[in-house]
Amino acid sequence: MRIIPAIDIIDGKCVRLTKGDYNTTKIYNENPLEIAKQFEDAGIEYLHMVDLDGAKAAHVVNYRVLEQVASKTNLKIDFGGGLKSDNDIITAFNSGARQITGGSIAVKNRDIFESWISKYGSQKIILGADCNNQKIAISGWLEESNLDVIPFIKDYQKQGIKYVICTDISKDGMLEGPSIELYKNIISQCSNGSTDQSVKLIASGGVTTIQDLETLAEIGCEGVIIGKALYENRITLRELQRFI
Repeated sequence: MRIIPAIDIIDGKCVRLTKGDYNTTKIYNENPLEIAKQFEDAGIEYLHMVDLDGAKAAHVVNYRVLEQVASKTNLKIDFGGGLKSDNDIITAFNSGARQITGGSIAVKNRDIFESWISKYGSQKIILGADCNNQKIAISGWLEESNLDVIPFIKDYQKQGIKYVICTDISKDGMLEGPSIELYKNIISQCSNGSTDQSVKLIASGGVTTIQDLETLAEIGCEGVIIGKALYENRITLRELQRFI
């Protein structure tokens, strides 16, 4: 299971929110590159970067931060937040993203998101399936849709999607453990009998302990995103090194 630390960006700074609420913004570092280098020095290969300003503004804002981290580390970065147009995705890839994550766009503009899957391929495009009470949430989690998370994922599997990041918003930033049952259900219902056809699920939200990581690996998650637990030292980089 891949370990993927998260860096969320507001005003060019590394922050965390609780349950996606912008009013709970807490700044952890003025310099995201510094944090990224710490991750890389610990042997971590992957990074999940979210442009929270972009998610609110409906276009990419903090691409310079992406550019800086991508050019000054070897981290493989998946980038999300504010990707709404062909120009946005070109900006993200040109700035150094290895993959991009589309959430709101996959709900609000299926045609453009499906065109990205077709153009860039399933290794480059991740479906963001963030949910609250199993309903897909969009626009930086400021809106809830009427789409159920599992049919939403299955529908996009038919379009070629392989990688899915699923955040249970009710768990995000709470440090109370991840939604194990939700992830079990997604993995069991979105596997088509062969490894190649099955969803590669990246769990996000609520991860608090090394035991959480072991449980997520056991149930078959392909990756896990870790945010606040790292910044609050509930999980240390040394523990992650041992886990990796």
